[in-house]
Amino acid sequence: MLASEIIKRVKEIQVRTGRQVADVLAGEYISVFKGGGIEFDEVRPYIPGDDIRSIDWNVTARVGEPYVKRFVEERQLTLMLMADVSLSQEFGSGSRSKREATAEFCALLAFSANQNDDKVGLVLFHGGVEQYIPPRKGQKHALRVVREVLAHGEETPESELLQQSNPTPNDSDFWNRVKSRFKFNRDKTLRSADQTTDIGQAVQFLLSVTKRKSVCFLVSDFLDDGYEQALMTANRKHDVVAVLITDPREMEMPGVGLIALQDAENGSTQLYDTSSKSFRDSLRKAGQKRIEDLEKSLRKRGIDFIHIDASGSVVDPLVKFFRMREKRSRR
Repeated sequence: MLASEIIKRVKEIQVRTGRQVADVLAGEYISVFKGGGIEFDEVRPYIPGDDIRSIDWNVTARVGEPYVKRFVEERQLTLMLMADVSLSQEFGSGSRSKREATAEFCALLAFSANQNDDKVGLVLFHGGVEQYIPPRKGQKHALRVVREVLAHGEETPESELLQQSNPTPNDSDFWNRVKSRFKFNRDKTLRSADQTTDIGQAVQFLLSVTKRKSVCFLVSDFLDDGYEQALMTANRKHDVVAVLITDPREMEMPGVGLIALQDAENGSTQLYDTSSKSFRDSLRKAGQKRIEDLEKSLRKRGIDFIHIDASGSVVDPLVKFFRMREKRSRR
């Protein structure tokens, strides 16, 4: 994808998701994601009826009359988006690939967060951590997040794309610590096909760089295993939501005879007879079972789950999730 095409695609996503945020998600996001607790605001004179437990005895002793501490809800959130940019995400049998659906989903969340003055950060990963953008506010920053999800791995001029996110020069120790613990590719080159997805390592990276409690959306096709414990650990500190992106052809295959299919994760190729009804039935059953087993496994571990079909709406599953969370919080 050329730089001009990426910029055009980002603008299209901005226009479409911007309207959806304004028309559909305006109240859903803020009603579901509360602040991280309460924070001190001010002291004020005591008013009869105030809880005596809120009296600030130091100020009261100093001024000679009772004062109470006033606390307000801490509204600002930190939203972390973890996007899988492995080669399997490039697959798309319809109008958009799984990567493009991922970018659109991230745009919905980034623009919703921006509207509510929340910070948004990004981690791109596959077999290693490809890029980390620290959480920040602002419309330009939200656009940058979307652009990086779409443009990662493309050889595009830096003058046309936003600069790769780097800490300040004073943060060189940070990068040294990170690189000593994680596989980290800081250029924009595509990795080879044998570098399969490593969700567990990406989650460990998140824990190492995000100290403040955050809401984390992990967006992937989850072609990996052995990551459940890492997700459970992260979910104890953060609010982790797993977002599965699939394509219809991963479950339904037309009968077109013998075809060679290549595994984008490891590069292996195998012949399949799509004219066989038993093959198509087994493919459909295996695909459905994978989704059901993944959802069951994650929910069993207390991790919320969203399933998005890359050929369908990205908004509807997100709205459904928001309403489920809001309903659950009222119990």
